[in-house]
Formats: sequence, C-alpha cells, structure tokens
Amino acid sequence: MPKKLAIFASGSGSNAQNICNYFANHSDVKVVLICTNNLDAFIVKRAKKLNIPITFITKTELNYFINLYKKLQNAEVDFIILAGFLLRLPTIMVEKYPNHIINIHPSLLPKYGGRGMYGDIVHKAVLKNKEIESGISIHFVNQNYDEGELILQEKCSVSANETLETLAAKIHQLERKHLPLTIEKILKNHNL
Repeated sequence: MPKKLAIFASGSGSNAQNICNYFANHSDVKVVLICTNNLDAFIVKRAKKLNIPITFITKTELNYFINLYKKLQNAEVDFIILAGFLLRLPTIMVEKYPNHIINIHPSLLPKYGGRGMYGDIVHKAVLKNKEIESGISIHFVNQNYDEGELILQEKCSVSANETLETLAAKIHQLERKHLPLTIEKILKNHNL
C-alpha cells in the first residue's frame, strides 16, 4: 500500500509540481491531495492539470482543524509536505501528525527563519547581510515557525555580484533536486 501525501502550498506551486512529477509513477508513494489557502495561487491550476484533488482552507478552518482533519483522514493521508505554505500550523495539527509534517525553507536555518520570512524576503536578507553562502533547510514541523528538527541542509555559495534572481535560481535548483529525494528517504525509513 503506497504512502499517501498531502501537499500544502500558498503560491505558484513549483515545488508541489516537482514532488508530484517525481512520485507520479512511484509504486510506494502517491500524492493524494493538495491544500491551499489562496484560491488565486497558481498551485490551483497546477493541481487541476495534474488531476490531483485540491481543497481550499481559510486560516480559521486551519486553526479549527476538525473539518480539515476529516478531509485528510478521508484521503488517508500519511504525511504532509509544506511547500511554500505561509500559514502557521495549529498545535492540534502538529500533535495529530507528529514528525509526519515536513517543511522546506529557503535559507540555512536558524538564519533567516521565522514569521514573515519566506521566498524573496529571505533572499533579500541574505544579500543585504553579505552572506557568503545560503541554501535550503528541510525540517520536521513543530509549533513554531522554522524551528522543527532539521532533516537536511544543502548549501550554495553567494558571490559578491549575486542578484536576487540568481540567488533565487540557485535555491530553486537545490529545492528541486533535494526535496523529493528527502521525502522518499524519510518515507522509506519512517514507521507510519
């Protein structure tokens, strides 16, 4: 029986699509649901094109969690992947899925993590502070933004003439390469 994933995303969904494509013909892992808090996000179009059910949740529904939990149970979700999901998960959700929720963050945590730190905001901070390296952090989710146990960090250099666009491209390349592989490895080694 394949492990079933739900992907939560708030934006374009490029990481979500990458995950879906990676596991499309995988016998042990299946993406069964995409959740978003943003009906205008490009992830909605991607989900329809990928023929994966999508559900819209408000911040209130997320925090209340009972209806969302029913949807996750009905889809038999084993594991949740946050791929650019910008809302903080309620404690009850983290407690229902302990060490079964993974997030990807576009910096080397604990640097540039926390509330309001995502996407280009992170890259701008890295450049402003003249960091010589950046990267990605894949971690389990706990009750606090970007503070869960680290699973993997991958680095890239930040050159003296780095731009927002070139740094974002380096980070996206790391995300595309490492996120699906890390998910696969965790699912293989996790007792669900």
